[in-house]
Amino acid sequence: MADGAAPVLEVKALKTVFRTRGGEVHAVNDVSFHLRPGELLGVVGESGSGKSVTMMSLIRLLPSPPADIRAGEVLLKGEDILKLDEDGLRKVRGARVGFVFQDPMTSLNPVFTVGNQITEPLRKHKGMTRAEAEARAVELLELVGIPDARKRLTSYPHQFSGGMRQRVMIAIALACDPDVLIADEPTTALDVTIQAQILELVKDLRQKLGMAIVWITHDLGVIAGIADRVMVMYGGQVVEQAPVKELFGNPQHPYTRALLKTIPSLTGEREARLQVIEGQPPILGAAPTACPFRARCPHAFARCEAENPQRRAIDGRAVGQGHDVACHWNADARQPEGAEVTHA
Repeated sequence: MADGAAPVLEVKALKTVFRTRGGEVHAVNDVSFHLRPGELLGVVGESGSGKSVTMMSLIRLLPSPPADIRAGEVLLKGEDILKLDEDGLRKVRGARVGFVFQDPMTSLNPVFTVGNQITEPLRKHKGMTRAEAEARAVELLELVGIPDARKRLTSYPHQFSGGMRQRVMIAIALACDPDVLIADEPTTALDVTIQAQILELVKDLRQKLGMAIVWITHDLGVIAGIADRVMVMYGGQVVEQAPVKELFGNPQHPYTRALLKTIPSLTGEREARLQVIEGQPPILGAAPTACPFRARCPHAFARCEAENPQRRAIDGRAVGQGHDVACHWNADARQPEGAEVTHA
């Protein structure tokens, strides 16, 4: 990772709303983050926290309507993707930003061969001939560890195992040498052995290719092994962001701490029973004016009901550059500033 390099991706104050018959749902609320070349950013949170909607908003993959990107900037090497027309957007999707989805069986087209699905973006975005695209497709399948790559070009998705289909999806996402790869829980549907293989593959590809990666997951154990930085989301907003070792060693937000307590341990150095986070993530019918975690938080007090906390740096660096948190509770002092604690 190039620490001092300019961000390859910079997201500023992104807001996405869904218009439904029952009213508006504010799914992404003022999300800001950056990604440097070669960096892997882990994005974690429960289902419904806004992880996938945020990342799909970046390249406008959400159907509109009902989705409406209300505000924000998404700068890919300085160019605002949100301002591009459809033709410009097509040149970004797949070519400059690759996307790996959770379930490869629903992402791959069952009636086209794997070779056809890999060569299509190469011919469309790179202007390759059929022979050039097929040669590159063989290289990509070999890169992601699929044996007999040339022979497998004529295979259909159903002829691959789940792990091999996910490798094919990664090959398609890498086909045009994107600046950023977004992986949306790509190992969730796989058994643990195949998960480990895919994670090792990503580590290897990152080292070889040096691309920036956003890895979306609910599994903090996965993030611990692959990420440089972690962004924790709740209620459609960023509640904590830090380098991975700092987040695990010094979590500040009550939600982050609760998530860490749900991770099983193989050492026995924990309570006999796993802890759970009581309650459900909020469905926001309006932009949040209070802390979205307050109803589930053991440290909630009056200010949490009256004011949605803004991200604040806790390590002396600017917000987004080091360790920051959006919380009125001071985890280090174990007390709120100027208020008496009342349990929610």
